[in-house]
Amino acid sequence: MAGQRINVMEVRTLISLKQKGWSNRKIADYIKVNRKTVDSYMARFKALDLPLDALMQLEDAELADLFTEDSQTEKERYETLAGYFSYIEKELLKPGCTLGALHQEYLSKHPDGYRYTQFCWHIRQWNKRSTPGGKLLHKAGDKLYVDFRGDKLSYIDKTTGELIAVEVFVAKLPCSQYTFVKAVASQKREDLINCLSACLQWFGGVPQAIVSDNLKSAVSKAHKICATDQ
Repeated sequence: MAGQRINVMEVRTLISLKQKGWSNRKIADYIKVNRKTVDSYMARFKALDLPLDALMQLEDAELADLFTEDSQTEKERYETLAGYFSYIEKELLKPGCTLGALHQEYLSKHPDGYRYTQFCWHIRQWNKRSTPGGKLLHKAGDKLYVDFRGDKLSYIDKTTGELIAVEVFVAKLPCSQYTFVKAVASQKREDLINCLSACLQWFGGVPQAIVSDNLKSAVSKAHKICATDQ
């Protein structure tokens, strides 16, 4: 980073004062560093795309790790992580895989590697460069996206002690991100209809369209489109 390096307590003070609405110049005067140093830290915060209150909740070591200096050591550390990017991308497609689990796997092999926040930030930056851009605009009440969760969940019957598996129905309004979840016995059509009915009652309205992701119980007959159909 450009500018003067400051310690973790000063970084926390900087964040706290920024939360109170102080200007960069006033913060610089208070912690006795030049304004360009505060500017560079604030630019880093913005690049990380993390709210200030989330930064304040980080452990000291993790917060300090966000501001590693450009050096040969840092270059080597990044190159090591970069070697995992393609692997991480493939693993995240597997049901139940999380960035948290992948980070633990990465740290088990590289104990001096990036902490979780920095790990996630580098992955997001790589995804931005490797994934074609395209922003989807959703109109309120236009569509409702529905599907069943890939893996089943389960509960224990208190009477019999039996472990009972259930399907999990999930519906989301993409504009507001309102989400409805319901556990049912199966993915059969009657259970799907029951879920949709409960979902629409809970939302208090009906969208223009309900969109499923190849949901078998939502399809009555498959139809292949060919040139003569168009």
